[in-house]
Amino acid sequence: VQLQASGGGSVQAGGSLRLSCAASGRTFNRYAIGWFRQAPDKEREFVAGISWTGDDIYYADSVKGRFTISRYNARSTAYLQMNSLKPEDTAVYYCTLGPRPVTNTDEYYYWGQGTQVTVSS
Repeated sequence: VQLQASGGGSVQAGGSLRLSCAASGRTFNRYAIGWFRQAPDKEREFVAGISWTGDDIYYADSVKGRFTISRYNARSTAYLQMNSLKPEDTAVYYCTLGPRPVTNTDEYYYWGQGTQVTVSS
């Protein structure tokens, strides 16, 4: 499975972006999806996760109420809608597939190349 993340860019604080994660292959809907981010000189951190059915969704406390994860299995695509962006949201955002929407990076199988999000104050 190959993943392609897109939709990043530069916005001012308070703005919005929608990230997309397009997957190749026919097994997309068998996996949970995770979105992670990594800021310079920081470890990669969990942002949001969604189960393969879409029934179970989790968010990091730092993004709750501002970000929304979703998936469209028929198009093998996942999304991360990011609203009320803050400068501390600046990072490279990665999408990933794994068996469960957990916070541990080691439990994911496939990773996209990342897309840069920059939020200015």
